[in-house]
Amino acid sequence: MYRILEAKELTANIYLMVVEAKRVAKACEPGQFVIVRTNRDSERIPLTICDYDRQEGTVTIVFQVVGAGTEIMAHLKAGDSFHDFVGPLGCPSELVHEEISALKQKKILFVAGGVGTAPVYPQVKWLREKGVEADVIIGAKTKNLLILEKEMEAVAGNLYVTTDDGSYGRSGMVTQTITDLVNEGKRYDLCIAIGPMIMMKFVCRLTRELDLPTVVSLNPIMVDGTGMCGACRVTVGGKVKFACVDGPEFDGHQVNFDEAMQRQQIYKTAEGRAMLAAKEGETHHGGCGNCGGND
Repeated sequence: MYRILEAKELTANIYLMVVEAKRVAKACEPGQFVIVRTNRDSERIPLTICDYDRQEGTVTIVFQVVGAGTEIMAHLKAGDSFHDFVGPLGCPSELVHEEISALKQKKILFVAGGVGTAPVYPQVKWLREKGVEADVIIGAKTKNLLILEKEMEAVAGNLYVTTDDGSYGRSGMVTQTITDLVNEGKRYDLCIAIGPMIMMKFVCRLTRELDLPTVVSLNPIMVDGTGMCGACRVTVGGKVKFACVDGPEFDGHQVNFDEAMQRQQIYKTAEGRAMLAAKEGETHHGGCGNCGGND
């Protein structure tokens, strides 16, 4: 069992948990993920690692309630435990394989959208620990949906916050801030974008025009986390890849986002039904005409 040391709601439907998982904390690197299960019969949920403390033996995860499994997780408190907390899985960020001297010569821009701020944070923190500063854009629909702003500000070279509705920071999409920074004279050698699939698609469309190499994380399309379910099958550079075993990070300019998002939609209906059943419990008797009840 893996004890939860801290559990809190960051904003509406987004939660942070610090979990005691010494072996995972000892081995994990930025960019990797874990698979959690609340009990032996529950759903396997892949989650990218938000932070880790090797000395304390803890791993921090951030998740958004999007299905039955995460709905159940949201009710766990400090002192509760996960039955499984498996990892680290997936390939680490390509940054950890580069020479630090080479990284110090690069101008790196991170673009984080919504809950994608969580997996961006450990990469920026890792770079700061190595003496490398990176610029970071974090975006959300509104101010109330921003997460980890203070934590990111502590490790970023320059932090730019933007909201779609202009309620905080800069106004507009993250792509507008990228354009603004370039127009202001900023030049970058690498962009790393993590967030909703549609956000990453349009970031890559823009950075291709800017001739800016871009890495994306396809963790949003992972379901099983082992490559067996096929949900995260994606075409990258004309070749079939699986986000959970070949990634989750890929060359964003090579990803077929339209295909990936179409596959993502296929898996939503059944999960949506399961989420309603988890939330409504014994009152989930069907008859609404939308979810199919327990059929």
